[in-house]
Amino acid sequence: MALTAEERFRAAEEAVRQLRAGLTRAGVTLPSLRVDPLTAAGEGALPLVELGRCNVDTALRLATVLEGAR
Repeated sequence: MALTAEERFRAAEEAVRQLRAGLTRAGVTLPSLRVDPLTAAGEGALPLVELGRCNVDTALRLATVLEGAR
């Protein structure tokens, strides 16, 4: 059974929530993190998660967190 548009959007919102929580625990904030509104309006696959833009300091903190996860 295929997911409804509402179910796909809720799944994407939950992914964003979990990612934001994990990044927050790691001390990283991506201010533009959200469900991409263009793909959320479409039919078919799950909407995309937009990670957005961040400053150099945030990018370096994220790189450090990822390096530590290796």
